[in-house]
Amino acid sequence: QTCALPILPAQDQRDAVVACGGPRGKGTSGVLPKLNPCGDIGLKIGHDGTWFYQGGPIARKALVKLFASVLRLEEDGRYYLVTPVEKVPIAVETMPFVAVEMSREGHGKRQSLAFRSNVDEWVTAGPEHALGFERGADQDFIPFIVVRDGLKARLARPVYYELAGLAMETSPPDEPGVWSRGTFFPFPVAPDCG
Repeated sequence: QTCALPILPAQDQRDAVVACGGPRGKGTSGVLPKLNPCGDIGLKIGHDGTWFYQGGPIARKALVKLFASVLRLEEDGRYYLVTPVEKVPIAVETMPFVAVEMSREGHGKRQSLAFRSNVDEWVTAGPEHALGFERGADQDFIPFIVVRDGLKARLARPVYYELAGLAMETSPPDEPGVWSRGTFFPFPVAPDCG
């Protein structure tokens, strides 16, 4: 089985592609070709949204965007790059994307909050793209927005502070949260310290 996803080659091997061996060809299905599962080839997405190949950052944003467009979260809870014929595992430290910008249109219950990811994908919070909080390893809450198909973007600290300021401005102190596209997204409430 051959993996032909274009991977950032070493400086002296500009035409190299990654292969995991074996013959290539269509599967037995008449509708879709059988996926050629590939082993781990050293792809990883860091906590800050940096994509890595065999320990080195992938500097070409166009290549990162291409990979991001075929990123999938499978039922087994693992992430893969999936093309019509190949499936390559990719390690993800926290969440695959980072929301690096927020824009607001309107006010109150009628406002829309849009977020831009580190791969320049815009999504507007609402029924299809939920805002939420996930417990991290240290029990802190990690704010996120669902980008697509279960893939999440962690809100960068400045974006979260902007969102939290908006929540403080528009919601009662005992029920912090924000509205977007007619949906209310509550913030977690800290337990009483007294």
